[in-house]
Amino acid sequence: MTADDSFNRLDDDDYPAYTMGRAADMLGTTQGFLRAIGEARLITPLRSDGGHRRYSRYQLRIAARARELVDQGTPIEAACRIIILEDQLVEAQRINAAYRRAAEPVNSTAAP
Repeated sequence: MTADDSFNRLDDDDYPAYTMGRAADMLGTTQGFLRAIGEARLITPLRSDGGHRRYSRYQLRIAARARELVDQGTPIEAACRIIILEDQLVEAQRINAAYRRAAEPVNSTAAP
């Protein structure tokens, strides 16, 4: 990937643009916190060619939600589980809505 390719992907929420140090600074947390939510499998940072963790904006939003819960007194493992369950619920609701739309009767143009 060239520098131009990397620059063009900066708007991509899934592009791993942030180092661990930068991510921790942006979240106002420690690198240890990022390691902990990685070990809990809440997020899986990509690795650079040198083996360093790299985070996307999407992962930073998830980490920020985890930090919010931990700051409110929730243990980190429980915070990670809550976020995973919230995500599963949103996905299930999306699927259910798609099924409901597919099951709706087709509007008929014929008069009754």
